[in-house]
Amino acid sequence: MIDLTRPSYARMYDYLIGGTDNYPADRDACEGLLRIAPTMAQLAQSNRAFLVRAVRYLARERGVRRFLDFGTGLPSRPNVHEVAQAIDPAASVVYIDNDPMVCAHGRMVLEENLLTTAVVEADIRQLDTIFSVPRVRRLLAANEPVAALFVSVLHCIDDDADPWSLVREVAARLPSGSFIVISHLASDDPTLREDLTAFMQRTITGWGRVRSTADIGRFFQEMNLQEHPQPVEVSTWNPDTDLLLHPYSRDWIEYGGVAQTR
Repeated sequence: MIDLTRPSYARMYDYLIGGTDNYPADRDACEGLLRIAPTMAQLAQSNRAFLVRAVRYLARERGVRRFLDFGTGLPSRPNVHEVAQAIDPAASVVYIDNDPMVCAHGRMVLEENLLTTAVVEADIRQLDTIFSVPRVRRLLAANEPVAALFVSVLHCIDDDADPWSLVREVAARLPSGSFIVISHLASDDPTLREDLTAFMQRTITGWGRVRSTADIGRFFQEMNLQEHPQPVEVSTWNPDTDLLLHPYSRDWIEYGGVAQTR
């Protein structure tokens, strides 16, 4: 049973990027969020544009045809499979999310694309469950590079659950030469970081935390960053237009990059 009286992170994000799959509780929570971080909508839109560029780069420039999207969120065009399949219609995508509404919407969107896409309802920390799903096993069976996407999701995991180990374990389960894509809400001002973390933890049960850029850099240890020598504010990662969706503030950024596993 989906409780629409409580805000959902996926629906809040949908509201911030201009979507329509959200409810009064989500919109009210976003208004509170915007009072703390007024540029959060631009930040979310910039982050979504980064996801599209990263998938297009991996499909076009690196020949990746297999994608695992961890914490996919509500469908928002262009979706990962639409970007990848514009390069190669045979590209395969598995979407993973623990929100029943996200999964229901995703399955509706994918009704005509069942041969190359799938939705898995699971917590992204349940790796044994995820990697035992037949579609995921088939995705890995060819032993070709896979791109694992962690776009605006790792800040939903608290330090106690060790998201760094999660990323390392996913990388270890993928074929050699696979890729990891990460963007993460960041602030290097400790007071601002804790204020936003406290608000989100009050708003969303089990939410994680905003982290420093140094903490986010730890996700990429023992990987080879692509196109940039270090993680970056994501609007600057391989921009494909002069009309950049900058976040308009350095107090809060989405920070990350694309890296190849060793």
